[in-house]
Amino acid sequence: MSNPQQQQAEAKTISAVPPGAPQAAPAAPAGKTPPNKRVLFIAGIIALAAIGVGGRMWYRAANYVETENAYVTGHVHPVSSRIAGVVTRVLVEDNQVVKEGDPIAELDPADQRVKVEQIEAQIASAEQQVRQSEAQIAQTHAQASAAQAQVAQAQANLVRASQDAERYHQLYNTQMKAVSKAELDAATAARAGATADVTARKDAVAAAQAQVGAASAARDVLRSQIKVLQAQLKDAQQQLGYNKILAPVSGRIGKRAVEVGARVQPGQQLAAVVEDNVWVTANFKETQLAGLKPGQEVKVDIDALPKHELTGRVDSFSPASGAQFALLPADNATGNFTKIVQRVPVKITLKPEDIKALQGRLVPGMSAVVEIAIHQKDPQPQAKQVAAR
Repeated sequence: MSNPQQQQAEAKTISAVPPGAPQAAPAAPAGKTPPNKRVLFIAGIIALAAIGVGGRMWYRAANYVETENAYVTGHVHPVSSRIAGVVTRVLVEDNQVVKEGDPIAELDPADQRVKVEQIEAQIASAEQQVRQSEAQIAQTHAQASAAQAQVAQAQANLVRASQDAERYHQLYNTQMKAVSKAELDAATAARAGATADVTARKDAVAAAQAQVGAASAARDVLRSQIKVLQAQLKDAQQQLGYNKILAPVSGRIGKRAVEVGARVQPGQQLAAVVEDNVWVTANFKETQLAGLKPGQEVKVDIDALPKHELTGRVDSFSPASGAQFALLPADNATGNFTKIVQRVPVKITLKPEDIKALQGRLVPGMSAVVEIAIHQKDPQPQAKQVAAR
């Protein structure tokens, strides 16, 4: 119910209105404010923007695949020593451009040089022994020839002694005593002595020939030792050459960790050479691979180079997902299996002219964003050849 004072005020207000004056519009009921046109306009704009954004997202989802899980990749070649030694010179600086075969560092060659000289001296000594063996062989050959000549002479003496003994036997018998018994015995003894002399000479020839064979065998052993020493010398010379550490490929020096005076061990990494040729490895979800194929054009945005939009091409797909190359691959045969979308690395090559234009600013490890239009025309012939290869 209204307050009496309020009713009196309303009555005064009504009585104050002159007759014939237009009546005021009745007050709007409380809680029903008319809509604001500005609010409606803003809401319409927001709705149109939402429709546009949703339409764009649907269009891009249907025609493009994109991933931020992409990185610039390249060949990084570690440089290490093949022998132990002390570093005497370092010939490169950080980020320096080198060519294949350029010296990077040098080790102290004193130990390897001493070993080379030692083996060379052993080879010279063995060669001298070979020459002595050859001289000994020639000498034993001469002795064998002389013994052979003495055999011939002894055989001639044996023939004469046999003839003399035969004649003395004919002159001394029961019917005829033309010579004495002593002369017959002397002739018989001479024949026996000549026979023994022939045997001795033949044995001397056999001994001389055996000496020739022994000397020849000793010479062959020395020659074999020389071949072994020559192989050792070649290895020692190679070890001496390893004192110069050379760049395996052309590129730029990185991660230099060698200083003068340091003692290095075989296999110890001293630096790394990074080749200029780089590419992008994009890890796409397995659900994004249906529309991808080698040769497709790719848009690549490098986070470190926002003003340089690069164009590449799909080169190849990894033979397995990234999880398969992990140190401890997941065992999906266990009872607590949870399906997780896997990612497959995709190699994307860049144009050589684009890489060259960036002048070494595109380096392995940089993050990238990759976008591929899946409804492209057939790849170019060159891309097809890459895919076929």
